[in-house]
This record gives sequence, C-alpha cells and structure tokens, in this order.
Amino acid sequence: MGDKGAAVVTGASRGIGRAVAVELARRGYRAVAAMRDVRAGEGLGAEAGAPAAIEVSRMDVTRPETIQLPEDLRVLVNNAGVEAAYLPVEEAPVSMWREIFETNLFGLLEVTKRAIPLMRQGGGGVICNVTSSSILAPMPFYAAYRASKAAVSALGESLRAEVAPLGIRVVEIMPGPIATDMYAASERVPEAAQFEPYRRLAQKVFEMRAPVSGMVRPAAEAAVAIADAIEDEAGPLRRGCDPLSVGMLEQWRRTSDEELMAGFLSSLA
Repeated sequence: MGDKGAAVVTGASRGIGRAVAVELARRGYRAVAAMRDVRAGEGLGAEAGAPAAIEVSRMDVTRPETIQLPEDLRVLVNNAGVEAAYLPVEEAPVSMWREIFETNLFGLLEVTKRAIPLMRQGGGGVICNVTSSSILAPMPFYAAYRASKAAVSALGESLRAEVAPLGIRVVEIMPGPIATDMYAASERVPEAAQFEPYRRLAQKVFEMRAPVSGMVRPAAEAAVAIADAIEDEAGPLRRGCDPLSVGMLEQWRRTSDEELMAGFLSSLA
C-alpha cells in the first residue's frame, strides 16, 4: 500500500474528510489524515483495512506552524471547513465572517501554497477543494459560509489555469446532504428567526430543508465519488458527490443566473 504517493486530507477527524482518507488509503495512497486533535484519528487504519497506509498528523490550517506536507505529495484534499450562525447580512458580525474565512479560505490557501512546489517537483498531482452545493442556490442567511466557499471556487478556477502546465490538476467537489456532524448540526431553524423582520423567512428556510433529509447520503459513499474525481484525469473542474449535488450542478450549468434566482425567490414566497 502507499505506492501512489502521499495524499493529504485536511479536516480528516470526521465526516467527509475521514471517509476520503480511508478511501484513498484503500486505493493505494499513503494517506495523511490531518486534523487539529490527533486523538480523533484513532482507529483510522483499521477502517481502511491497512493501518500502515494511514498516518494521522496534527494540523490546524489557521496556524501555519502546524502545516507540514510530505515530500512525495501527490494529492491534496482541502476539506477542513467551519460554519457559524445563520444570520441576516445586516446582523452578522464581521468577526464571524473573518472566523469563517480564516479556515475556509485563508487556511486552505496556506496549505495549497505549500503543496504546489512539492507537486511541481514531483512531476504533478491533484488539488481537490471541497466547497459546497449551497453556492449554487441563493439560500438566505448562509451568506458568510456561501461567500467563503464561493471564494474557494473562484480561487480554484484561476489556480487550475496556473498549474495545469505544471501537471497539476484542480478539482472542486460540491457536496450536498452528506451524513456528517456538520450537516446534522445545520438542521435547525436559522438564528435569523430571532430578528422580527426575518422571522417568517427563517421558518420558511427551515421548512424547505425537510425534503432534503430523505436525500442524505453516507460519507463513505461520497468519498468514493470524490476519489473517483481525483483519479479521473479527463474529468471536469466541478463535481457533485451525491445525487442532490449532481442534480443541482447540472441545473446550474443549463440555467441562467436570473432564472435560478427567480425560481428560488418564488419558492420562498
């Protein structure tokens, strides 16, 4: 195992990141499961069926001194991410925006900047950024989170053009409802409901999520789709990893911005 080189997965203590680290180890990569608390990495090797194929590494993407990448890096999965309260733009403190962007964008950027020269020296590789299918729909009260993921999406477009001549491929994965702790925590009435002008809309947003609960897919299933995208040299930049995100991406590609917005606003009426 591990003959394909090293694959670093950030935010690998749980959820999608953990499942992707396991799946890549099973496929022959030396998976480095990076996380803030290495105690959460116990049992990862057993999950992969090959303990020696997974290395648990302490990394906090917001603390550059903790970022260490292997010389034989071939795959980087930028999965570490955070959410916060679902607030109206006028009520969300700028400090909350900064906290989200610190992890979701700037931390990702710091890891990526260090990965590129290693991949260039090694003859190529894949940078896989995990964003969110939420950036395909103008969901109220998710502005800070969506903006951070949209920034990563724009970064990925430019990065793809920059590093393609170096033999480095960029992939963006846009998950929908995946059975993770983060998704479970998001199943709540948005905090925007505490503000009277937004109370009715917040309740409507919560009700709109009800049908989605029946479409939640296991993290292990999403990990297979993500690993497939990483290894698909002819694949597109953006991919879904579950039925809902795949469908949303297909609709986004064939629909104008104004059509999408009109349809979404009518659903909120």
